[in-house]
Amino acid sequence: MQHLDRQGLARLRARPSVRAALAALSGPDAETRLVGGCVRDALLGRDAADIDLATTLLPEAVMARARAAGLKAVPTGIEHGTVTLIAAGEPIEVTTLREDVETDGRHAVVRFGGDFAQDAARRDFTVNALSLDAEGRLHDTTGGVADLAAGRVRFIGDPATRIREDALRILRFFRFHARFGHGTPDAPALAACIAARDSLDRLSRERVRAEFLKLLAAPGAPAMIAVLSETGLLARILGGVGERGRLDRSLAAGRPAPLAALAVLTREDAERLRERLRLSKAEHQELDRYAAALAAARSRDALAEPEIRALAAVYGVDAASGALAVLAGEPRPALPRETGAILAALRDGPPLVLPVAGADLVARGLVPGRAVGQALARARVRWLALGCPLDPESREALIAHALDGTSA
Repeated sequence: MQHLDRQGLARLRARPSVRAALAALSGPDAETRLVGGCVRDALLGRDAADIDLATTLLPEAVMARARAAGLKAVPTGIEHGTVTLIAAGEPIEVTTLREDVETDGRHAVVRFGGDFAQDAARRDFTVNALSLDAEGRLHDTTGGVADLAAGRVRFIGDPATRIREDALRILRFFRFHARFGHGTPDAPALAACIAARDSLDRLSRERVRAEFLKLLAAPGAPAMIAVLSETGLLARILGGVGERGRLDRSLAAGRPAPLAALAVLTREDAERLRERLRLSKAEHQELDRYAAALAAARSRDALAEPEIRALAAVYGVDAASGALAVLAGEPRPALPRETGAILAALRDGPPLVLPVAGADLVARGLVPGRAVGQALARARVRWLALGCPLDPESREALIAHALDGTSA
């Protein structure tokens, strides 16, 4: 059982933005409550990044009352009943109570309602269905408080029905268990996720990508990745087999960024993942750097400090650190005991940039043009072989090496 912080609810209500929004949208003819993740996080003693309100007011009334109270109101999703308020410089999403009319696993047809219990019943998990009213009363119609205390992530109602409404809830189940759950995942929920695995193919790859990267960032990611792998869901998501042992070692060495974890989990197959998860150009490049660093390191029987420095210079310190963290438990390459200290010094030290520029060579008499580029290439090869020294003496030696054999 984990401790729930009731004082966290008071701190949530005391936030200036929350006070202003609740004051504007509450009254004898309307009720507005804090709902979902912000209430859940407050009970866990965490400051919520996103504030969500649910209200009996229709969207047009929300906007009118907010503006009358001096708050900015933006109709960010008014067809679905959602208005974003800016209160005390903070965005707050306000949604009119809704009930589902029809769902197809990706989209839902909804109508506005006035029943908070019905609105809670259409949500995904019990821990996300809590609400807190303007007077500070906590409302729990699905058993979310007990589940949160027990570290249990449970679908509201029939798990198969919830998944049919939106197949992304399969991934959300694993992500939320990785964040808030303890021990073995809820058995009925897990069985429903496995049974509905074909529905993952109907989801947009962008939605899968966003949810899976959030899962990799969660504290309990290794255990959930193991479950996904054992149930065959991981191969379905990635289109290939994951390297669980490498991921475990990477996470044990420190919490890597989600893309770093993805690179470790899937070896060097960055091109496949680019298409499979619709990675952006920048994300693909980052993933490719990690994959390339891993491949370069694995091509050596042993790495000493000069080779580690060169790896960091070519692929970046983060990519080199990620690659070496997972390779530490494999037969090759052999790594020095002080690898961690070397990488820490590289992160805190000056950038590993070739200390010779074209202007240096021209100043020594080299004619501008192709010869300068060729000379710099020679200097870089030599610099990497030496372990990327940055001291003045090495710089002069590199300049001399670059000019050797030219017409300077």
